[in-house]
Amino acid sequence: MDNVLVLEKILRDPAFAPYIVDERVLEASDGETMPFPRDLNEAIVRALRNRGIEEIYTHQGEVWEQVGRGRNVVVVTPTASGKTLCYNLPVLQTLLADEKARALYLFPTKALSQDQQAELNGLAGAGATGLGLSIKIATYDGDTPDALRVAARDGGRIIISNPDMLHGGILPNHPKWIKFFSGLKYVVIDEAHAYRGVLGSHVADVIRRLRRVAAFYGAAPQFILCSATIANPRELAETLIGAEVALVDKNGAPRGEKRVILYNPPLVDAVQGIRRSVVTESRRWMLAFLKAGIKTILFAHSRIKTEVAASYVNEDLANFYTDNSRIRVEAYRGGLLPNERREIERGLREGTIRGVVSTNALELGIDIGGLDASVVAGFPGSFNSFWQQSGRAGRRGGVSVSVFVASASPLDQFIMNDPEWFFRKSVEEARLDPDNPYILTDHVKCAAFELPFRDEALEKGEDPFGEGAAEVLAFLEEEGIVRHTQGDGGGRWHWADRSFPAEGVSLRSATADNVVIVDTTRGRNVVIGEMDRPSAKEMIFENAVYLHRGRQYLVQSLDIENRKCLVAEAEVNYFTDGLV
Repeated sequence: MDNVLVLEKILRDPAFAPYIVDERVLEASDGETMPFPRDLNEAIVRALRNRGIEEIYTHQGEVWEQVGRGRNVVVVTPTASGKTLCYNLPVLQTLLADEKARALYLFPTKALSQDQQAELNGLAGAGATGLGLSIKIATYDGDTPDALRVAARDGGRIIISNPDMLHGGILPNHPKWIKFFSGLKYVVIDEAHAYRGVLGSHVADVIRRLRRVAAFYGAAPQFILCSATIANPRELAETLIGAEVALVDKNGAPRGEKRVILYNPPLVDAVQGIRRSVVTESRRWMLAFLKAGIKTILFAHSRIKTEVAASYVNEDLANFYTDNSRIRVEAYRGGLLPNERREIERGLREGTIRGVVSTNALELGIDIGGLDASVVAGFPGSFNSFWQQSGRAGRRGGVSVSVFVASASPLDQFIMNDPEWFFRKSVEEARLDPDNPYILTDHVKCAAFELPFRDEALEKGEDPFGEGAAEVLAFLEEEGIVRHTQGDGGGRWHWADRSFPAEGVSLRSATADNVVIVDTTRGRNVVIGEMDRPSAKEMIFENAVYLHRGRQYLVQSLDIENRKCLVAEAEVNYFTDGLV
């Protein structure tokens, strides 16, 4: 934010100032750099210098050193601190030295995968700032066309994917990936803090399966993990990959000044303690920033609130601007089509979109350009999430601001009554349990389908699943799903069922299938979105209003069994929400 006076004017506005409970300034800090490592390939050095990089941050150098020693590493530094280069440097170095070497990058979302491919293409590809290398970099996820999947499998040196595709598409079909797994040197797990709870437990078991398949083809890849600030990064990383990890947590990147504002909306009814809507007040903050020329992101925490807030902001801006200079604001949430997500991300990077209202879908480290203000509409459920969302502003340096607008919930009001507690509270620990019997059983099935289990490996602890898998296998044998055989090489457990186990196991929800939403207005029959089945029952029931990028659609029918929802455009003065 170039003009600090603009920010001061907004914060002192009588419409906001009386209700600001606290204002903290997180001071700027200088970065710590070091020269390029002596053994870094000269071609990489030239590419970095062409990008204006003359030195690397100290945490990037420490990761390089730890990886060079053959250790698994987890790096924990703030948003926009250069974590991408932490793993790209050793990976590209190895790929240049060994033409058979391969690397697998795992990201929790498709948007992050696309973002990383663009970054890698810029560094390794042709052009003034690239290496001009013929390194094949391919994204392999649910959006990858079938025509490109074979080329990715056969020629991809770096495969960018997500745990869901690794679980359901790559590991069960590993015989098609022999060339890739045989040369697998690195596995990068970005945004590792996202893998906690049930999702994290599933992912840890997927990594066990990955290590089994890699070992079968003679590979033992190193793991490089990146995470936002959490209380137990080493413990989380070691549980995820089932191996020892070196921790790098001293940030060497510079940090711009950030103002954190706690704002409690004015009372509407003092007797009952009712305050103005958190959506209304967040929208007012966003409008003030946008009108002052400040690029802004608003986190609204639910699909409905996201669409409603974006619609209101666009209406207000349409009334404010009478010519074609109107600021463009978009809603970003789960369920958007891939091309819509890419369009919004590109617009934010290029500056054609000045504001975005998002669920936590943009909480992770997608490059969406230089945002200077973030507005958090209600506490997002964890301090880890709050500081991630707050950190989405100020990625490019300079002064930034983050406004926490309190809702009427008891926790939000507790924070407003005790700001000191809020600012001194540490981020949470991330917990997961890959040995949860339900989750473990699902993945032992998938692993047995991929490769037989050997008794000797289980007893000696050589199998990533360990001795705990033996009891699960015995249970599965009773169910007729696996069978135990004896041979010259010892006892083995073989898959004996006709099913494809990965198909019935979702890493993120109770069901693996989404409901597609079809616009039937005037006979269009065009898919405009998708939604997981549990949410569909609550959100897009018959006669519900479905909001999509500022347009209203009335649900005509919902067919859960066939996973299809038919909608048609409508003009109504209300919206519907799921049961709370």
